[in-house]
Amino acid sequence: MESLRDVKRSMAREAAKGSCPLAFERLEFPENPYQSILSEEKLDLTLAYLLRVKGFSQYAGKTVINNVYMDLDFLCRKPQFRRTRYGMEREEVYTKVQRHKKKLLPDYGGKLCLETVHCLFRLPEGEAEKYRMVYEGRKTYGFAMSNKYILGLFACCEAARKTAAWDGVEIGHLTEEEQRIVQLEVVRDVLFQALLLDDVEYSGNELSASLYSIYCL
Repeated sequence: MESLRDVKRSMAREAAKGSCPLAFERLEFPENPYQSILSEEKLDLTLAYLLRVKGFSQYAGKTVINNVYMDLDFLCRKPQFRRTRYGMEREEVYTKVQRHKKKLLPDYGGKLCLETVHCLFRLPEGEAEKYRMVYEGRKTYGFAMSNKYILGLFACCEAARKTAAWDGVEIGHLTEEEQRIVQLEVVRDVLFQALLLDDVEYSGNELSASLYSIYCL
């Protein structure tokens, strides 16, 4: 498995080739980061929303290709993370997660939850103006990044989430039970994860995107 140091070196090479030098800054837990999933119907709706499929395909704009999704092999044994270009690929991921769901047998009696954390990224000073653009009549930003670079950003987010309890991330506003989830003490398995870079907020020199994890507790 590639170390985080190797990932960052690869990202530096990609930036030298022209990828936008967006850098992971920190992880934040919002006021209410946990939502219980109390039925299979709610779980399926959540998965469809995150993957922008089924009734949520209308939200799959051009930037959906920047999202990073947890994918599985045929036997659902080895998770990997990938980007998708077409709706059909996201539908395939949805189908695999459905098989994974049957294997994990989630408990809808308060033992399945959706976690939302905010990943904050920063551009080098003075770089923001280079990436201004107008999309569908609205002023926004466009960040051109290679596949390796985006997967590298995800790796940084995932590493920060795994070590959140030891990295000084502010979690004092969470309940004791929620803090145990942050520390992964009560997490039995991860049903699905996604970093949604098609839905970002930009303020000052910082960009915020959400990392979603569905945990079986």
